[in-house]
Amino acid sequence: MELYTPRTQTGSRKKNITLSQKEYSKITGTIASVRRHRLHQDDIGEEFSNGRVHSSRHSGRDWDEPSFIAETSFVKAPLNSRVSLGGNTIANHKGKAKQESLDHVPLDVQEAMILEDLLYVLMGIEGEYIRFHQDYSPDEDDPIQGVRFVVDLSLDPSVRNLVERLLPLGTYYTGITAFIEHRSHLDYGLVNHALCAAIRDMLKDYQTLLSQLEHSFNTSPQFSLQKLWFYIHPTVHTLSLIYQLTLQLGTADDPSADLSSSSSDSPSTSDAEEEARNEALGIGTAKLKSALSENGLGSSNAGIAVKGGEVLSIIYERMQNMSGDPTANMVYATLLREAGTPYVSMLKEWVMTGRLVDPYEELMVKESKFINRGILEMDYTDEYWERRYTLRDGSTISGSKGHKAGIPLPRSSGGRLPGGACIPPLLEGWKHKILLAGKYLNVIRECGIEIRRSQNLSDDDEKLSMDDERFYTFLADAYTHANQTLLQLLLKDQDLIPRLRSLKRYFFLSQSFFLTHLLDLSANELRKSTRSASLVKLQSLLELTLNTEEREDTMFREDVKVVMAGSGLYDWLMKIISTGGIGSERVGEGEIGNLNEEKKDHKDDKKPLLASDTLALDYHVKFPLSLVISRKTILRYQLIFRFLLHLKHVEQSLGAMWIEQKTRPWRQRVYQNPNSNSNPDPTIPSSSSPTPNAHAHPPSSSPSPPEPEFEKWRQRVFLLRTRMLSFIQQILSFATFEVLEPNWRALEGKLDKVGTVDELLRDHLDFLDTCLKECMLTSAKLLKAYNKLIVTCATFALYAAPYTKSANQAISETETAEGQRRRWEYQLKFEKNFDHWFKVFLDCVQFYASSENGSLLPLVVRLSSISRRSS
Repeated sequence: MELYTPRTQTGSRKKNITLSQKEYSKITGTIASVRRHRLHQDDIGEEFSNGRVHSSRHSGRDWDEPSFIAETSFVKAPLNSRVSLGGNTIANHKGKAKQESLDHVPLDVQEAMILEDLLYVLMGIEGEYIRFHQDYSPDEDDPIQGVRFVVDLSLDPSVRNLVERLLPLGTYYTGITAFIEHRSHLDYGLVNHALCAAIRDMLKDYQTLLSQLEHSFNTSPQFSLQKLWFYIHPTVHTLSLIYQLTLQLGTADDPSADLSSSSSDSPSTSDAEEEARNEALGIGTAKLKSALSENGLGSSNAGIAVKGGEVLSIIYERMQNMSGDPTANMVYATLLREAGTPYVSMLKEWVMTGRLVDPYEELMVKESKFINRGILEMDYTDEYWERRYTLRDGSTISGSKGHKAGIPLPRSSGGRLPGGACIPPLLEGWKHKILLAGKYLNVIRECGIEIRRSQNLSDDDEKLSMDDERFYTFLADAYTHANQTLLQLLLKDQDLIPRLRSLKRYFFLSQSFFLTHLLDLSANELRKSTRSASLVKLQSLLELTLNTEEREDTMFREDVKVVMAGSGLYDWLMKIISTGGIGSERVGEGEIGNLNEEKKDHKDDKKPLLASDTLALDYHVKFPLSLVISRKTILRYQLIFRFLLHLKHVEQSLGAMWIEQKTRPWRQRVYQNPNSNSNPDPTIPSSSSPTPNAHAHPPSSSPSPPEPEFEKWRQRVFLLRTRMLSFIQQILSFATFEVLEPNWRALEGKLDKVGTVDELLRDHLDFLDTCLKECMLTSAKLLKAYNKLIVTCATFALYAAPYTKSANQAISETETAEGQRRRWEYQLKFEKNFDHWFKVFLDCVQFYASSENGSLLPLVVRLSSISRRSS
């Protein structure tokens, strides 16, 4: 029976490598019974004078080996002749008889004694003249550090020098054995188990060598200490490499001594009643620490064992640091290959079937099981795609950095992440492809399509390792296969292209007959406030307008819904831009609405929003199309739709104003009464003094000239309305013909050549971002000037009825001087406001067209025509 057999612990290591009390009592009792039957033989000098050296224990006396035959239970035990005969030999030699000094023993006899002791020490067993170090304590020392041995000082210096070269082997062997026993527990994962199995195989070669050396010691009189050193000295370096590795692995997790000490002191420093109360409320210390560790919010990683990718990273780093040593390179490469076998198997299962089989959380990929397909059925966000499967280190394809919830802290400042969050350096450049390959296949499995592992894998492919170039070729092929499989599912089975065309029709108004009809039918509802407007009525009107068109491209119309946004378009856009831009924005309508509600408390005097300002469309799709047409993309479609809808609504309002101004008060000529005496009003921009005594028909006796003040006012109203309508139409024409349509054609060309799902998602998102930028929805300065202009136009259109009333009063000669002054005051304010902001807007467009956004050059030409017309 081996004297040194550390027990396996599940939690923190216990530094106890002794036998249990029951086992120890049994062994010592058996040894005592054997000793009672031993006979005293000749002394050592007489033995060696006959030229014989025995393999049994010789320290001044001999025992009769046949006495062991009577003990059948003991004779079957391994290494029975090497069990020390004293008391507790591990406990610092207490109670043991004093050994004889070697000062007067011949040199060849000393060498024979030490040879036998060395065979014991090389197996981690204490000898007669090679003992455990006096500071060694099995209850306090870490077993992974190994046991230190010291040789008797009375040994000849020449022999002791050679013996001390061999003593580290005992330390290495005991430390490695303790590491294997400790890390073979289930909690340390498959990678540690494979590593322990590989080290155990290497120790078998070492044990075989020791067996051969012991046989030579027992049978060959020529066997000497120099021969022992000759045969075993290559093993010293090999075991030292393994020992240094196990030592680094065993101490990398820093056992939580601080936590244990603090917990032991807690009864004296904390209130027992308060602790009991916290436990009753479910917020006790243990539960709180557990919850923090599950969410990655703990302050320490002491509880995370060294396993998975971290083990492989440590082996690889040691191999790289000692790349100039052929032996180290061979040993660490073998251990890396064997320890990485379960890791590679889990990776292959993930990239080939989309199943994540990681019972001990060793793999780089992490699954959030609470996010499933059912969430997407209710709310088609891209949360499934972004958060269902993620990398444990928190990295994303976009390269975003920073600590996130659920991501463990590094072992030290700037150090590696613990456990499975540490990605092996060989796989660092492949981590995103590995993640996406499994994601793609998992999406296919969620659709009910079963994916099986390829039957074409050869035996060589089944034995791939991380240091094999074929493994990375396999990963690239698996990634390409998963991409193409999901791409074909989206494009052919799920009709992705027709879906995108329907989005273009409904959100980009490529054929806006339905919108014109909807605005006509819902004019009364859109004049109401957002809270007063009926969503049910608006939805029914939308369905009515869509169902009246019997066209082939009206498919998927049942997926279009009417919604009300929580804030105005331009206020919302300004908030998005101020928080980092649309590209980094991931909040939905509701959250933006909440932000607006918080600021409304400080703006009680602000008028409520009209339904026309918050009307928007929504689009419902099912899984897996919801991965492409996600909330992130729908948000961009809604921004562009609301931008176009506002333009359409203002254009319709100005058109209604033009129709109203074709009535009699606006077309009838008004003549001045020659007998009227009017005082000139300095606020009226006219060369002649205005007078309220005007009439529609001149006297029959003598015709009078037309009323110059009213005619001039009416002409300026016509001119301002025309300029506003022209501005709206130019912006609308630019957005549809110069921005949306060309970019859509470019997207269709890319979709015809798309090769991977990554390209599909990237091209679709780039298309929407480009449209937003070229529609001037991503620049704060352009948005501010444009917002002022569009509000001026919309407000001017609302004055159609008051202007008509003023015209009727002027014709019927009932208009007062105050009414005339107010009529001109409003008109001058509209003109001044429009001219000012139009100039600011034109300057901004010219600046951005020449510096950042060259696509705005056609708009500069269009707006310049309006500017020349006004001059």
